[in-house]
Amino acid sequence: MPSFDIVSEVDSQSLDNAINNLRKEILNRFDFRDSKTEITMQVKEHNLHIVTENDMRMRQIEDVLISKLMKQGIDASCLDFGKELYASGNMVKKDVKIKQGLDKETAKKIVKHIKESGLKVQSQIMDDIIRVTGKKIDDLQTAIASCKAGDFGLPLQYVNMKS
Repeated sequence: MPSFDIVSEVDSQSLDNAINNLRKEILNRFDFRDSKTEITMQVKEHNLHIVTENDMRMRQIEDVLISKLMKQGIDASCLDFGKELYASGNMVKKDVKIKQGLDKETAKKIVKHIKESGLKVQSQIMDDIIRVTGKKIDDLQTAIASCKAGDFGLPLQYVNMKS
């Protein structure tokens, strides 16, 4: 039976390229000259750590980060900007989580959306992916289009299409 998987993953190489481009732009910008801005990425924890001098620079870094991600083809909804924590002195730090995988609530919403669409497909949750199977590839393509139209708060990728 034809099937495909629904996942929510961020390409680590594209993310690394976007972070490196962000660092280069911050170094070259006139308004960040002589600032103590530091951007580090923890790959295994899927976390981005930003330290800068004030709120205005933090917002500018967030805007540049989003634009660099978009240029690399990464959806900005994969970022979870937490609240700002004040570090020592007048420095501002922020931890940005990078969402990887589907959590249970989002997976249940997607499965419910597919079932409510009335298509002749079956969907099942397998850890952090959703496997959708059906008798016809056209039904699967309609299910993909239906999921693309829905808003689940995460960027979704449709991989492993088998016929």
